[in-house]
Amino acid sequence: MKELPSEFSEQAIKDIGWTDVHTHLNFLEISPEQAIAEANAKGVNRFITIGTEPADFSVVLDLAEKFAPQVFCTLGVHPHEGKVYDDGVESFLRNHLSNPRVVAVGEIGLDYYYDNSPREEQLDAFRKQLLLAEAFQLPVEIHTRDAEDDTIVILREFKGRVKGLIHCFTGTQALATAALDCGFNISFSGVVTFKKADELREVCKNTPLDRMHVETDAPFLAPVPVRGQKNRPDNVLWVAHRVAQLKGVDLQTFCQQMKKNAEEIFPRLTL
Repeated sequence: MKELPSEFSEQAIKDIGWTDVHTHLNFLEISPEQAIAEANAKGVNRFITIGTEPADFSVVLDLAEKFAPQVFCTLGVHPHEGKVYDDGVESFLRNHLSNPRVVAVGEIGLDYYYDNSPREEQLDAFRKQLLLAEAFQLPVEIHTRDAEDDTIVILREFKGRVKGLIHCFTGTQALATAALDCGFNISFSGVVTFKKADELREVCKNTPLDRMHVETDAPFLAPVPVRGQKNRPDNVLWVAHRVAQLKGVDLQTFCQQMKKNAEEIFPRLTL
């Protein structure tokens, strides 16, 4: 693997620590133990592992408990699984969203690229889970793909009521502007390092430093220079390196700001 820039080895940066705000520890090709140990060695010391459907709720909860205090989780139904959202699923969420290891409702949203669930069911599940986030005063992690218009409509419905982030942002400047206006933050993944992602890099440059996050979405979307490999949480450093360059800030300043942003949007990280 290509060596990280030397500034990542500086103790001051490791002492601040990095947070991967969106990863799937239960989907990795290596064990969570190994992934966490490898990331810790590089200064990545907090992880939010993501719930996507009822079948993995207990798994991510167990990971958050087993690897506390470093690992936290979210609970939510991904738009691909919108068709399974029912009263039973909502009851489970209501019974577990008060768990202090659960930092957000997610991954929720809309995906019209695959349409694995009918769009009306995606919309219904998205709105219902935003209502849960509002009721439990939790942030959300939102997935949106090829669904910008409907996503913006719903973000505006919940403006001032729910906060959170658009995870793995790959949308247009119009979506980013609307999300920011509605109080939501933007999270950048390895996609921002891809050769053909010039438009996304412009969005990144235009996103305020105090409204952004970095993530891996591991095991998906490994960043350059490890693109083509299965992604791992420690690769959040490559994302951070590229985004810091785009923002024109030194790595220590960027690291401090990313920690502050994560703790502001996910208050349970500091409990």
